[in-house]
Amino acid sequence: MSATILNEVRSGFYLDSVALMRLSREIAGLPGVIEAALMMGTPANKRIMADAGLLDESGKAAEAGDLVLGIRAESPSAAAAARDRAVSLLDAPRRRGESSGAAAWRPRTLRAAVESAPESNLALISVPGEFAAAEARKALRRGLHVMIFSDNVAVAEEVALKTEARAAGLLLMGPDCGTAIIDGVPLAFANKVPRGSIGLIGASGTGLQEISCLIARGGGGISQVIGVGGRDLSEAVGGITTLMALDALDADPETTHIVLVSKPPSAKVAARVMARIGASAKTFTVCFIGSEKFDLPENAVPAATLKAAAEHALARAGNGAEIGAGFDASGGSVARREGRVMGLFAGGTLAAEAQVVFRAAGEAVASNAPIPGVAKLGVPGLSSASTDHAMIDLGADEHTLSRPHPMIDPSVRDRALQDALADGSVAVLLLDLVLGFGAHGDPAGHLAQTLHGRPAGGPVIVASVTGTEDDPQPRGAQVATLERAGVLVAPSNAQAAELALALCTGSG
Repeated sequence: MSATILNEVRSGFYLDSVALMRLSREIAGLPGVIEAALMMGTPANKRIMADAGLLDESGKAAEAGDLVLGIRAESPSAAAAARDRAVSLLDAPRRRGESSGAAAWRPRTLRAAVESAPESNLALISVPGEFAAAEARKALRRGLHVMIFSDNVAVAEEVALKTEARAAGLLLMGPDCGTAIIDGVPLAFANKVPRGSIGLIGASGTGLQEISCLIARGGGGISQVIGVGGRDLSEAVGGITTLMALDALDADPETTHIVLVSKPPSAKVAARVMARIGASAKTFTVCFIGSEKFDLPENAVPAATLKAAAEHALARAGNGAEIGAGFDASGGSVARREGRVMGLFAGGTLAAEAQVVFRAAGEAVASNAPIPGVAKLGVPGLSSASTDHAMIDLGADEHTLSRPHPMIDPSVRDRALQDALADGSVAVLLLDLVLGFGAHGDPAGHLAQTLHGRPAGGPVIVASVTGTEDDPQPRGAQVATLERAGVLVAPSNAQAAELALALCTGSG
């Protein structure tokens, strides 16, 4: 029997992309539903939905400002039930607002938001990429700093926006900026960390989260965390926001040490950034994750891993304790397994850091998002015909089309996890859990439930947990849940990678 495709289109109805992702997964989990998505009707989104088999003629006719609900179900009754549930969820916020009066009013435009909160000086933009540049430009012209959470913004638009922001003396973070902490306020995917003297600048969201959390757990504090967007250090963009962030933290009396983290930058842009660092009287840690060689000025030191970056920053701030002191990365009495390591990561930079550890150990490793010196997986799947270790970034585009990010919905990792558990060549499974604002409420609980009843004798499971005790999901409780489920938890992602490697005897 063929599947039923059902669409509902709502004109001029907008919800934040994170909210749409959460709703999509809830609808997709209903009985009889094969797949579901809620997306704005932009051309790019309609292509994604069409490729996923989620569009009928009404959905194809939707315009960019319309919200499209797409359902593919086993039967017409299952599709109708899922549509009714989706409609109920979509209407619920509106009904609550109507019943609670004026106190529930929320501005629907940037202009109304500024008029209702004239003291605000930063706008966070989270709309489909086709609209993000226009909204960011409106914010800049109202004198606001801007954080663009949205992705799919053209490079030319990014350069134009950042050039305009620089001329106005305003900071533009993004596009695709997932993490920032400004004056102690966590924005997007970020963690609750204490205030202090260490400033962070990064083109890497989970890299910023891991470093800031390790600093917090090491007794240090954070002045500011400035995300710049994943393309800022490319030759096309030229490091505009990174250089402005360096200027800002250099002038900040509360910041005494600065950490810069990114995947490998353009050589020309890196030279420009190093020159700016060299002109500062402050000290720096530079972690270009995956880069093997780059020249630094005398006031900066390199860090090969996020853990090393946090430890150096702590030492400069007077907190010299080693992260996870006493942790036995050899695995102690845990039995070794023959085979390879499969890493399934929610955080792209955490996947890159694991590759650094394996590359430094001389191990053959492949990834869908490889660092220099690491092989590219031949297919976007989750297994390899070779005996190479594999580090998979499940937040990469090929795994999140029409799906939420695994930090938002850990069930996105479930299929890959089950496949890896059943793969006889996998000796060790390496996982990350990222806590904080914007993340799932109980990722450890979900993972423990997924692992319940797994066959004995399967892969050893090693994990790291990025977070703090003050996060909405306290780290200690999350670690305890994992340990009760038989997961070996390391103090940091780098140490988890070291432990995974130590527990794997190789397959050849």
